[in-house]
Amino acid sequence: MAKRRMIVAITGASGACYGVRALEMLREIDGVETHLIISNAGLRTAMEEGVGKTADEIRDLADVYYAHKDIGAAVASGSFRTEGMLVAPCSIKTLSGIANCYSSDLITRAADVCLKERRKLVLMVRETPVHAGHIMLMDAATRNGAIIMPPVPSFYTRPATIDDMVSQTVGRALDLFGFAHPSVRRWKQVGAD
Repeated sequence: MAKRRMIVAITGASGACYGVRALEMLREIDGVETHLIISNAGLRTAMEEGVGKTADEIRDLADVYYAHKDIGAAVASGSFRTEGMLVAPCSIKTLSGIANCYSSDLITRAADVCLKERRKLVLMVRETPVHAGHIMLMDAATRNGAIIMPPVPSFYTRPATIDDMVSQTVGRALDLFGFAHPSVRRWKQVGAD
């Protein structure tokens, strides 16, 4: 059986832990092949935020890693089939490129490919507070077919740690692609464990 390919991108917004955790969770699901793109700002943010992994360790979480300026990479073509793409976290700069179809690097190009091929594109937009320009970009990206999913924790799960919150949020993002991770706690399951 062919593996289901999933693109994960990590950009320079705060919250690199979401992208790293997505890669970890996808490794735990049988039949998934991950393709990773990290911007320079994303890598710097991951190191600044102390995700507990070196740059090489983050890259090694993926089956395939691409340099973010490699616009000739496989994921830059619609003929390379994937389930879609998760941008976790998604900076406003990346959101702007996606919303305006401005493919200046591999992250925005791969995202545009997902949209034109009608594949899922989930953007974990990580900015607060937002102004009207940010809202207009989110609206434009949504109209183009993206799903905006700010990483908002669900407190009904009664998370005990930051990792609990991150894992639940990432698990819900993976749900949007049809990947059900066993650690995700569902409404009305809570307390029934």
